[in-house]
Amino acid sequence: MTDQSMQLGIEGMSCASCVGRVEKALKAMPGVTGAEVNLATETATLHHDGSIAADDVAQVLDRSGYPARLAETTLDIADMSCASCVGRVEKALRASPGVLSATVNLASNRAVVSHLDTVSAADLAQVVTQAGYPAHPHQAGGHQPADDRNTREINELRRDLVIGSILALPVFVIEMGGHLIPTLHHWIAHNIGTQTSWLLQFVLTTLVLIGPGRRFYAKGFPALFRGAPDMNSLVAIGTAAAWGFSVVATFLPGLLPESSRAVYYEAAAVIVVLILLGRFIEARAKGRTGAAIARLVGLRPRTARVERGGDTTELPIDRIVTGDLIHVRPGEKIAVDGVVVSGQSWVDESMITGEPVPVDKAKGAEVTGGTVNGNGALVFRATRIGADTVLSQIIRMVEEAQGARLPIQELVNRITMYFVPAVLVVAVLTVAVWLILGPEPRLTHALVAGVAVLIIACPCAMGLATPVSIMVGTGRAADLGVLFRRGDALQSLQGVVTVALDKTGTLTEGRPTLTGFETVPGIDRDALLARIAGVEDRSEHPIARAVVEGARAEGLISATPEGFQSLTGLGVRATVDGHDILIGAGRLMEREGIETGPLGDRAAALAADGHTALFAAQDGRIAAVIAVSDPIKDSARAAIADLHAQGIRVAMLTGDGQRTADAVARQLQITEVVADVMPDGKVEAIRRLQSHGPVAFVGDGINDAPALASADIGIAIGTGTDVAIESADVVLMGSGLGAVASAFQISRATMRNIRQNLFWAFGYNTALIPVAAGLLYPVNGMMLSPMLAAGAMALSSVFVLTNALRLRRIQPVAGA
Repeated sequence: MTDQSMQLGIEGMSCASCVGRVEKALKAMPGVTGAEVNLATETATLHHDGSIAADDVAQVLDRSGYPARLAETTLDIADMSCASCVGRVEKALRASPGVLSATVNLASNRAVVSHLDTVSAADLAQVVTQAGYPAHPHQAGGHQPADDRNTREINELRRDLVIGSILALPVFVIEMGGHLIPTLHHWIAHNIGTQTSWLLQFVLTTLVLIGPGRRFYAKGFPALFRGAPDMNSLVAIGTAAAWGFSVVATFLPGLLPESSRAVYYEAAAVIVVLILLGRFIEARAKGRTGAAIARLVGLRPRTARVERGGDTTELPIDRIVTGDLIHVRPGEKIAVDGVVVSGQSWVDESMITGEPVPVDKAKGAEVTGGTVNGNGALVFRATRIGADTVLSQIIRMVEEAQGARLPIQELVNRITMYFVPAVLVVAVLTVAVWLILGPEPRLTHALVAGVAVLIIACPCAMGLATPVSIMVGTGRAADLGVLFRRGDALQSLQGVVTVALDKTGTLTEGRPTLTGFETVPGIDRDALLARIAGVEDRSEHPIARAVVEGARAEGLISATPEGFQSLTGLGVRATVDGHDILIGAGRLMEREGIETGPLGDRAAALAADGHTALFAAQDGRIAAVIAVSDPIKDSARAAIADLHAQGIRVAMLTGDGQRTADAVARQLQITEVVADVMPDGKVEAIRRLQSHGPVAFVGDGINDAPALASADIGIAIGTGTDVAIESADVVLMGSGLGAVASAFQISRATMRNIRQNLFWAFGYNTALIPVAAGLLYPVNGMMLSPMLAAGAMALSSVFVLTNALRLRRIQPVAGA
């Protein structure tokens, strides 16, 4: 052990006694030789014998009440090609001083590192680069460079594939054509000569290996010499062995037994071409897995018309500041989030919320960057810019979900970390067994079997099986208005037994609405409603506002009342157009001695259906019954029916009275109802429901934060302008409930897709490595050609990617 030091920032220290406590806690750690804490800089320097990990230090400081300052860095990494690469990058990062955790995603070529804030992103990138994988810090909003890198990789692979194919084709025709077509073999032997044909194959194959195939040797052999072989190492060893054997047979044939004098140039050349073909198809498919991010980034306009000091100019979007006035013409995209100050238009928010109906925007309405203005003109004031906009938050959530590590991936990584070294051992044993026990020509059989094992065992498919499904699944979820804030929620959601839903704002619209207005015969309905609206306009009660808005929606102009009087706990009274208007509950009518007659029975029926029923009297006689309710969302019925169809129990939790709750539940066919509960009561109700299995709670993410946090999965209904709900695991962008059922559908489909991929990837290697080693030769004389092994290996990765891309075809469930 050598003496080492670690620097870290510490939060919460305010005096010398804090310093003493921190030093005492650090010095008590086994392996620590000294600790100095600086209150002024809020940092500590820890000296230790090399056995201390940053995670251990962070836990000790957390327990002492003075947590370490942590940071999270995202790195873009090049040259990763298989699951063993992922394992080596993670191992290098986790071994780096100051790193708490590291998660690497092969599909997105990124790593997310949690570390002490004293460790710089450049240092972390250097660690990965020294491990053999060039890396640099990911730039916020740097989606376009990522697209450029993918395009550059595709173009390079296309170029190398074309060159390699042109060079390898004559080699394949000369050698394999001669084996398959005796006439061609005789023609080559007679006109070109066997030695000349071998020399030609040597030249062409060497050009393939040092040109298009150079990438495998430049990366594979250094990794092998570092003791960390990867897929490139397997390809490099296999093709070099085939080429080297052929070179000896061509130029030094006396070193080989006569029965073994054969060349395998075509195997080396064609293997390189086939693996390049697989890489090319992979790169194109991986580019498509990020289509959701590209689509979201594409919603951002590049410029906007900004008014400053009375002048309106076209400015780049990154020069907009909070408070700027922005002019939006018909058909233009809205640049950033803001509040309308003038104008009126309908705005298409479907790309953000997933809901197709345009939304009316007028003065005071909030608008969201990336949405599309309709036929009107708007002027709005910027309230959120840059990374604070809703669109940026959505992109960030989707990126985090796509880079998530599901629990199922940990097993894959543990296996693949040791897979490549194990394959090298199997290949050596295969060669040894064939040399000792194989038939003549033994050396030839040993070479073919060893190279086939190396080539067919490349673990590309294993490394891609999980991340590509996550990328495509979460991307498609974003298209349908479902954002997974926590990646593991994608796996956990499939096991949910019960969905508990908040009522107000989740199952219902969340605002009282005038749903009925019935008068006695002989009363002018419109005139009476206008008078009642005039009286209620003097009140701020939510039910009064519902009546006023209802009258306005019918095109009525509220009359002007006189002598307005509020009757506390009962209702209101005023004189309108010379008529005495009295509005209130049944007990007010009873106090005033007004008979409600048939309208009393109607009010009772309305109340039984969950409406709030009021009476209106005119000049001392009953005139109308008014029904106000919080209407059920159109999407609620279909969503709950679909959840039932998926075999999921549905419960409703609400703070409303039992009668109102029962009325709503009856309409939605919900049998389990918990009413009259405060937020802490919802938490207790969720705990009771968890006795049946995992519970997902669906709420509005504001009043329901405790319930969202206590449920196994918290699903927040977003509003389209507030998606950063920290207590939720899943955010639904629209206000409709159809996306709830879609979230479950996507979870099940994605996990099913991952299991299919893993079954194929592991089953492929398990089945074909023994075949490549020659297990079937004693039975039926079958030996697997290295070329066929290369084709099968490439096909394995292509299958996994193609299968994952099927998730892009997931359709929203009925009602979504």
